[in-house]
Amino acid sequence: MNIKEQVSKMDAIVAQGAIVDAVKEFFADNATTSDYGNGKTNGKQEMISKMEGFAGAIAQVNGITHHHSIVDGHVSASEFTFDFNMKDGSKIYWHEIIRRIWNERGEVIQEEYFNAE
Repeated sequence: MNIKEQVSKMDAIVAQGAIVDAVKEFFADNATTSDYGNGKTNGKQEMISKMEGFAGAIAQVNGITHHHSIVDGHVSASEFTFDFNMKDGSKIYWHEIIRRIWNERGEVIQEEYFNAE
């Protein structure tokens, strides 16, 4: 499986705001995630539920910018900026690096988020 192509495809879907679709298409069933706020998920279904809840709380997407991606073997790093107005009146502005580890089938088995600000 060409991991570089998988990264390009997944990043394009995320950049369009279809974050739930990206998880459904690219995550392995046993994928785990962790973020710099100490949030964790175990398994694809848990991540889908988390992302569906998050996406449902967005009132307006002000912008999603994909800056760069690099791939080294089965590891990738993608830099994004996310700018959202939330339904509760808060604003989210994340500039982050998303590091992914991929399996031989081209599925994400681990995703970790790093604050890039």
